[in-house]
Parts: sequence; C-alpha cells; structure tokens
Amino acid sequence: MKIELRAVRYRYPGSNVPVFDSLDLQLNPGVTLAKGFSGCGKSTLLRLVAGLLSPEAGEVVADSPYRVGSPKYLRLEIGFVFQQLNLLPLASVERNISLAVEMSGGDTSRVPYWIDLLGLTKYAKSKPSRLSGGQQQRASIARALAKQPAILLLDEPTSGLDDLNTAVISKAIRNALAPGSVCLIATHDKRLDPIANETLDFNSFIPVEEHLQALA
Repeated sequence: MKIELRAVRYRYPGSNVPVFDSLDLQLNPGVTLAKGFSGCGKSTLLRLVAGLLSPEAGEVVADSPYRVGSPKYLRLEIGFVFQQLNLLPLASVERNISLAVEMSGGDTSRVPYWIDLLGLTKYAKSKPSRLSGGQQQRASIARALAKQPAILLLDEPTSGLDDLNTAVISKAIRNALAPGSVCLIATHDKRLDPIANETLDFNSFIPVEEHLQALA
C-alpha cells in the first residue's frame, strides 16, 4: 500500500487559516509517526488519509481499488483508533472485535488470537464499561488490528498509559501489522520511537502557534 497527499489544502469550517496549504506527502509501508505540538494537524492528517475529511484543494490518493473515503474503502482498507476509542458500549470485547472482522470479510476464528495478543483474554466477555482506560485502548487497537487493514491509523494510542500497557501495544503494532500495510500514528510519545520506520516532524513544515514559539 502507498498513500500520497498531493498539494492538499485543508481548513477547518469557519477558519481563515489553513491547517495544511499545498501539503505534499507520501506514506510508505511500515510505521510512520506523526509528531508535533498539539493542534498542528496530526489528527487532521489521519482523517484526510481515511477520507473522513475532504481537502479544499489537492487530492489524497491511495493504492487501492476503492475511492478514498468511500464505504468500501473505510470498511475494507482502514483500521482507525480514535482518541475517543468508540467501542460499542453494549457489546463485549470479543463481540466488538468479531463485528469489525465480519464487516471487513476477515477470519473470525482468529478473534481469540487478537484478544490474547493485547492481553485481554480475561476480559473477552466484558463490556467496555467494565474495563480500565488502558484496557479499553488495548481493546480498540485489537479491534483495528484484527481487520488486518491495509491502512492502520492510530490517534494517540498510548496517551496516558503506563509503560507496561505501552509496551504491549508497541509489540502488537510491531509484530502484527498486515504485510505491506501503512501504519500512521499521531503521537507525542517518545516510547513509540523504536517501532518507527519513519517520523514526520510537523514542527518542521507547519508553523508553530505564536504562544508556543517561546517554549520551543
């Protein structure tokens, strides 16, 4: 899989200042970390790649038979973990994962493998409300990985987590990505640096907000 952003311009509704203005970027197979100050556009980049946002100008092109942002592209190509996690509240961990696999046409017999990989076997029948924050994050990542997506998008997947939870997640990402897939991670977490094939430093090509410049 390969993804290209070609002269992409994007502004938030009601804003006169673009987040990106003529952004050219290529994402290759492997793990890419997107780093930078809060508000610099990391999460926006993930949503543009997923097709959840449409650029004002330019285009996002993926090496896929499906149009970026189309229902099939989102269902079959994308695994996305939002900061809000978005686990189904009335479904167990096991059912959250199996539903995602079913919708992508994957092999549901491997659901126990993904649950075990993220250290959640004990909680497989539990609903999200019964899990800690770290367990919920691991469940969301298990659900995304279980689809074996060509494009895995993770928004601050280790935010607020201890070293053990972070190590479990890092190992899972490193060892369980689908061959040839693109994994883009928006993060502040230096603990993820060892699994990166490439790092995008947004501060090098996106202007830093004035109130942060003195601290940079």
